[in-house]
Amino acid sequence: MAYAEFLKWHPESQSAEWVDGEAFIMAPTSTGHQDLTLFLGSIMRFYAESKGAGRVFVAPVQMRLGRSGREPDVLFVSNENRARVEGLYLNGPADLAVEIVSPESRGRDRKEKFREYERAGVREYWIVDAVNRQAEFYALGASRTYEALPIARDIFHSQVIEGLWLDVKWLWQDPLPTLMVVFKAWSLV
Repeated sequence: MAYAEFLKWHPESQSAEWVDGEAFIMAPTSTGHQDLTLFLGSIMRFYAESKGAGRVFVAPVQMRLGRSGREPDVLFVSNENRARVEGLYLNGPADLAVEIVSPESRGRDRKEKFREYERAGVREYWIVDAVNRQAEFYALGASRTYEALPIARDIFHSQVIEGLWLDVKWLWQDPLPTLMVVFKAWSLV
């Protein structure tokens, strides 16, 4: 089906993606996956809004990339690319995309989406695997390929959202830290 047909068909109650003319319904996410998605989306949104940096969305928001329509768990669009935000989807790459790994998405997030996001020009890509307590952060390098970004003493600094940093240990806490704990660490409150 064409992408326009996919948008009309897309079930609102389920997550779905479109790749090379085919629609794929995604498995429901776990409560842990949803909790981590909302945590990252919330802290990133508050930070981006407080700095006037851009907009943050959480799934299910489509990111249209040529031959695919993907739904990253969290995405950030800088002010300079805000024209890409259309009524039903983001028309082009986000500046930053986050995928929370699920058992059924492990290969797709690390291989297919990695290559698609890289080719499309998603400037920063985060892969968060809470089950294995692994977080990988990539940025497009000068050669337009992803290069791993460093994590120093459990702290990661985004290259796309200026000043944003994460204590990677936050991602493995159960329960996750409160938003206020993060905002205080960032000196935003």
